[in-house]
Order: sequence, then structure tokens, then C-alpha cells
Amino acid sequence: MLSRIAESLFWIGRYVERADGTARILDVHLERLNHLPLEEQRSVARELLAVMGARPQSEEFGLPELLHALAYDKTSATSIAGSLGAARENARRARETVSSSLWESLNTTYYGLNQHRKDVVGTYRFCNWVLERTAMVRGLADTTVSHDESWLFLVLGRSLERADMTARMLSTRDVLSAGMSWVNMLRCAGAYESFLRTRRAAFGDQHAAEFLLLDRLFPRSIVFALRDADECLAKLDPSAQRVGFINDARRIVGQARTFLEFHRTDDLMSELPEHMDRVQKAVTQASDAISRKYFNQADELAWVGEVS
Repeated sequence: MLSRIAESLFWIGRYVERADGTARILDVHLERLNHLPLEEQRSVARELLAVMGARPQSEEFGLPELLHALAYDKTSATSIAGSLGAARENARRARETVSSSLWESLNTTYYGLNQHRKDVVGTYRFCNWVLERTAMVRGLADTTVSHDESWLFLVLGRSLERADMTARMLSTRDVLSAGMSWVNMLRCAGAYESFLRTRRAAFGDQHAAEFLLLDRLFPRSIVFALRDADECLAKLDPSAQRVGFINDARRIVGQARTFLEFHRTDDLMSELPEHMDRVQKAVTQASDAISRKYFNQADELAWVGEVS
């Protein structure tokens, strides 16, 4: 496969998942932000933006500026609109590889952004629409693209981004810890019903954090996402050697995954920020290694992409 096609597919997976994850984070925090006093709202908005890997553009940064930066700014790949635009641009570059259904879904989603501006539908409905569209894109990718190298690169990007976005979502609880329950955090990840079926009567902060971080069967847990990424890397570059791994990306992902799976503590909550930081760094390093190995690109831009 041409490296430019592989790179485009990888970033389609990442950008679509980024739009989905950002919509989930905004959806769960928006109501709480709306009820804060103005000064506290501005402080929390800055902190939330920092968790998402961006910086405020002005001193007077509050909720309206946060929504523009994370939802509607088409010039930034950190925002939902920018991510969807970048995903569509990468699909255009790989048009001979992606299925017609997948291309049409991404194209329709991109042009649907104009009908889902804040002044037309509001941010809540915009986030829900984004969740529906990204679910459709993922479903079409899984059912209309052959599960060959093309699909592996797409799933690889999706899995790394999902691990990163779940880590960022968990990190936002420290920003809005007052009044932010783990029930809302589980709902943000679409995990509430699965968590109840798994844990039954056992419920608390520790159990919820363990589920989103360590559960091996829930698709949005960090361990599950890292396992998916590891499996994609193994299929893309099977290793026949008996000692170690030449593939740097697989080594980085594997180390991050096994550390979480085998690291047990009685006080997970106090160590959660450290775990989240480790996961985000591992995703960045793995993305750099994938870029060097497959895309012939010296410098990987983890959160900045070209948007048409």
C-alpha cells in the first residue's frame, strides 16, 4: 500500500474518533458549565481547553469561546468541525481505497455542519448529531471496507485516538470534580448500562474508574483500545523473531497496556492523573513511531491536521 494512502486512512480513523470523543466530553460538561458563576466558568473553560490540548486565544476566554474552539472552529483539528473536515479531506485523498458508502457518509457529514451551527440547533443537539454521524461512519467502515491493510490502518488510528480521548475524558473530572458524578462520566463514555451489568451492586468512584480504564470487554476502555491497536500493529508487521520487538510502536503500545493491566493499587483514584498522562504520552509516541515507519514523515503532528 502507498504510504500516503495508509496515512490518510490512519488519520480518518483518528479524526472521526476525535470528533466523537470531543462531542461526548462537551455533552457531559456543558450543563455544569452553564450553571457556574461567570468568573468560575471562565477558569474552568480554560482548564478544560488545556485538557483537550489547546490554548485560549484571548484573555476573555469563557464558555462561548470554549464552544467555538472545541465544537465549531473549522480551521482547527482540535474541534469537532475541524476534525470532521480533516477526515473528509483525508478520505478525498484516499478516494480510490475507501468505499463509496464511507466517502458519501463523510462528505454528507461535512456539508451537514452548516445546518448544525450553534445558532441553528444549539450545542446539545449538535453534539448528539455528531455522535450519530460518527457512529454511522464507523459502522460503514467496518461493513463496507475489506478487512485488509486499509482497514487495519483505519482501526489503528481509531484505537489510538480512542485511548487518548478516554484518558482526556477521565482527566476532565479533575477540572469539574465538584458536582460531576461518575454516573455522568460513565454516560459520557456510553458505558453506564454495561457498567451496571458488570458490577451489579458494587458501585463507586474506584469501580467506575477501573471499568473505564481496565475493562477488557468494553470497547471504550483504555485497555481495550490499546489491545486493538496492538493487534493491528501485529497484523501489519508480523514479527518472526524470538526476542523483543523491532516495531517501536508496538513496543510502546504494549508497554502502556501491560502496565495498566498488571499494575494493581488500592487507591486508583489518587494515581489516576498519572495514569492518564502516561496513556496520552504513549499514544503520542506510538503515533510518532507509526509515522516514521509507515508514512515516511519525520515529524508527526498529533493534534494539528490539514483541513480543506
